[in-house]
Amino acid sequence: MTVAGGSGTVPLGPAKRRSLLAALLLRAGTPVSVDALTDALWDDEPPMHARTVIQGHVSRLRALLVEAGLDAYGVELATQGGAYALQFPETLLDVSRFEDLVKLAGQQRDPADAALMLQEALALWNGPALTGTVPTGPMLAAARGLEESRLVTVEQLAEAYGRLGAHGQAVALLRTESVQHPFREALVAALMRALQRCGRQSEALECFHRTRERLAEEMGVDPGKTLRRAYAEILDGEPDTGSHPTLAAAMRASGGGASPKKSPPTHPPVHPAATREQEQPANPAGSATAEPAAEPAPASAVPTPPGTDDQGVQGRDAEANPRVPSLLPRAPRSFVSREEQLAVLEAAVESSPEGSIALITGPAGVGKTALALHWAHRAAERHPQGTLFADLRGFSGGEATQPSCVLREFLLALGVQPQDVPGGIEAAAALYRSLVAERHLLVVLDNARDSAQVRPLLPGTPHVTTVVTSRNRLDGLIASDLARPVPLGVLGERDAAELFVRALGRTGGADAAAVRQVARLCDGLPLALRIAAARLSGRPQWSVADLAAELADGQRRLALLSAEDTGVAAALRTSVDRLPDGDAWLLASLARAFTRDVDAYAAAAVAGTDVPGAHEGLDRLAAAHLIQEESPGRYILHDLVRLYARSLDGPADADLRLVDHWLRSLDAAVHAIDTTGYRDCALPADCLPGPVRAFADRDAARGWFAAEQDGLLAAVAAAAGLGDDDRAWRLAVLIWPTVLWRPHLGWRAPLERALDAAGRAGSDEGVGRLHSTLGVLLVETGHHEAALGHLERSLDPLHRAGLPEIAAQVLVLIGIARIHIDDPEGALRAQEEAVRTARESGHSTAALLEHHHAAQLALAGGDQAAAAEHAARALASVPPDETAGWRPLIWESYGIALHRAGLHHEARAALLTALTVTEEEDLPARTAGALTQLGEVASVLDGPERGADYRRRAEELRRSIPDSSM
Repeated sequence: MTVAGGSGTVPLGPAKRRSLLAALLLRAGTPVSVDALTDALWDDEPPMHARTVIQGHVSRLRALLVEAGLDAYGVELATQGGAYALQFPETLLDVSRFEDLVKLAGQQRDPADAALMLQEALALWNGPALTGTVPTGPMLAAARGLEESRLVTVEQLAEAYGRLGAHGQAVALLRTESVQHPFREALVAALMRALQRCGRQSEALECFHRTRERLAEEMGVDPGKTLRRAYAEILDGEPDTGSHPTLAAAMRASGGGASPKKSPPTHPPVHPAATREQEQPANPAGSATAEPAAEPAPASAVPTPPGTDDQGVQGRDAEANPRVPSLLPRAPRSFVSREEQLAVLEAAVESSPEGSIALITGPAGVGKTALALHWAHRAAERHPQGTLFADLRGFSGGEATQPSCVLREFLLALGVQPQDVPGGIEAAAALYRSLVAERHLLVVLDNARDSAQVRPLLPGTPHVTTVVTSRNRLDGLIASDLARPVPLGVLGERDAAELFVRALGRTGGADAAAVRQVARLCDGLPLALRIAAARLSGRPQWSVADLAAELADGQRRLALLSAEDTGVAAALRTSVDRLPDGDAWLLASLARAFTRDVDAYAAAAVAGTDVPGAHEGLDRLAAAHLIQEESPGRYILHDLVRLYARSLDGPADADLRLVDHWLRSLDAAVHAIDTTGYRDCALPADCLPGPVRAFADRDAARGWFAAEQDGLLAAVAAAAGLGDDDRAWRLAVLIWPTVLWRPHLGWRAPLERALDAAGRAGSDEGVGRLHSTLGVLLVETGHHEAALGHLERSLDPLHRAGLPEIAAQVLVLIGIARIHIDDPEGALRAQEEAVRTARESGHSTAALLEHHHAAQLALAGGDQAAAAEHAARALASVPPDETAGWRPLIWESYGIALHRAGLHHEARAALLTALTVTEEEDLPARTAGALTQLGEVASVLDGPERGADYRRRAEELRRSIPDSSM
């Protein structure tokens, strides 16, 4: 991973900076989000200050690129919203030049020209791809992709040599690569053929046997089809023209010149974007139905159990007059989008040489059957010997279809006479497998209940493609039969709106905003969207806006999304009916709780179970697609599932259980962060017992706070909604760490509501603490005038509540705020009172505050040396277990004071120290504040442009703070 500038190689620095540059180069010209860059730079849990580290590397890279003069060539590292994009001419990137040369080689008629271009392309390589970057998953995956491109090019070059008769050059090229990649069968096969063309047949055979032995010893497998075919050709001594499909195919795909004509491939590619229709089969409940038998079977063709001398008579009779079954229901109408899922399905069925099994899973009504049938009709031409379909009725209500019944239908469709169908399931399955062993068939097994229902119906042959759909995840089928999962989720808002309009059939006049609202209220679920369209179609006097208004009523929404014997509630009922009682209770508990997402601790609390049991129940609900695992260990319910599950038996006090869970969790997290105890808040006397998460250290608690922003907001609102003022203010008081580390104005309204609750409860502690928390929030977000009002109103109730140590900290913040509004005398008075309060209470910050106050006084009197000495002593007095961020506060306020005293160089040194400390302690809001103040100083010392650069960096950082725009 190198950059060459006009004066030589650019010194990029550490591996993470190289990796960041590599991630940007791999997405040339495309914005790459900070989250994607974080994934690329850290394989394990990223540090709390990952964004700041990335910003530092970006800043340094910008400087390096300019220093190397690369901006003159159009190279620019740009910021685009919350992402970065590296803009540059593609000709400057070796990978682009390599790809262009390979593409150009594929367009040449003369193999000599193709060989020259491929040689030039491979000469661009200087060792393994992305050397020098961190070995994270994304980096390793990108390196493997680039290496695969190189190996394909090596094989193409060897092929070109063969077409030129330069077989010795092909051998030399391939032998080196085959040593490095001994299990790449296409490479070894190409080497064997090149050796044969050189007259070195024994070496070619030895190469095969050596590879076969290594495959057996090290991987436990036999050679694949490619290697066996090459071995057979060499043994038979068949003439070889030297042509090979790889280069010829590449030339044809790019419009290149002559190559030997070949028959069409057995499986031509299907392009997912070929059609845009959606999602309903003609007969979703229909099972496989055999066509009438062609002719009676001869009397001798009686069923014979497998294993006897006459085994296979039925199969031979059926194969003598092979029937081409066609059991697919008609293709769904109005199929919309799903290009990505169709591509995943296509990749899944092409991924296994042993017989492809694609497993489409998703929630009720999401369109699994429609996707399978849409794809199957397009893929039918690749399966010229027939298509089979069966509805296994796993979730259709009533009894599921027995595998023996499906096998009988399939055997009849394949030409077996009724009297010849074996009675036992094992014999029928064996006959089925023997009949399809050499046929190119497509089998669709729809609506499967579980893996056991599917296994007897699997052909187990490389010529048959099987597509299974199920509401369950069917992990067993993935584990035992290597089924490739194709997860299917709800439609995005745009596609959902398109499906609704198509199903509605009205041309024009639809209110676009109302259509989008209907799409949202239907959760993007195709079944719900179709029923909503049907309801509106039958009511011509209604507008889309009328329907949207009706659906907005959560009490009636499920009833509106029902039509005769079908609907969302009916579909969900069949899924829930198959749940164990405990899982149904858990689902109802989650539906009654206020939060959008939960983990196992919250689920255990609201359902009244233990954490391991909640883990298992959540996993089963996710496997049934009744909840969705949004990220590892975190689950959400879609609105329609939530509305249905609220009708089930569940706890009546779910919200109270969850609020008390948050109180217990916050209490544990605050104890892990602040070991001094002065920021503790007692839990309500009647707080419900329940599981409590253990936090190993302060970093673990900080990480929890960062991950739980949305849940904490919802918990504060829910506590207020319960009408329990005592719980409401206590819960809001305990969120102070997240207000300090990740401040955003979205906290202002819930904190003010909690402040009102504390007032109604008559709690001086609650009023004082919440005024101070609001003051911290407003100071950290730059609203200093508003902050002063809250901070000053907190002092009296804090003293009455016996919390002078918090009052001392509030006075320091008052001083900071007054410095920002250019009131140095008021700042000094606040600092002096802070010192007196801390000293009288015996708090550990007394010495710190005394020196900080003395530094400000000395500075005001013009004694810079004394000010610097006291500032240093203040910093040395910071308690080792402090949690309020004293160091950056002291350095920033000291820097501001120096700047306003006209000591700009000294101010810059102090503010740079503040910047370093805020980055080390992962306080992004304070980092942004220090950058802003540095901008003020830089404008004086270095000019407006440099000052604007600091302020721009501060603004970028503020935008990157989660929820900073709320």
